[in-house]
Amino acid sequence: MNITLEQASTALDSAKKKAEKLDTKMNIAVVDAGANLVAFARMDGAWLGSLDISIKKAKTARYFDMDTGIIGSLSQPGGSLYNIEHSNGGLITFPGGIPIKDAEGNIIGAIGVSGSTVENDHEVAKAGATPV
Repeated sequence: MNITLEQASTALDSAKKKAEKLDTKMNIAVVDAGANLVAFARMDGAWLGSLDISIKKAKTARYFDMDTGIIGSLSQPGGSLYNIEHSNGGLITFPGGIPIKDAEGNIIGAIGVSGSTVENDHEVAKAGATPV
């Protein structure tokens, strides 16, 4: 199963509303089940450097089917995934990437958000990752 463009647009809209509520400007990326970019939004004034980070967060969340913050905790020195961020052409292993599931709980894609604190990035991604 793959996320549709309509579902990806809904995820973008939900994430954007949360970013506006937090008064922050974000780059928001949505990938499908194959980690291919389906939809992207760069809010006016969002950092250019966060564009690539948001896409890599979405891909990382889909590659491993878990929140990027969890991967980050496992990739610390001595952790079971230490140095994983160097695989797959570069991963992002801090909060802001979350798998997207359908109403039945199947992973159909992922969302990645970057442009603020990792706490805000995670909250905005969580808003966009609600079951679609």
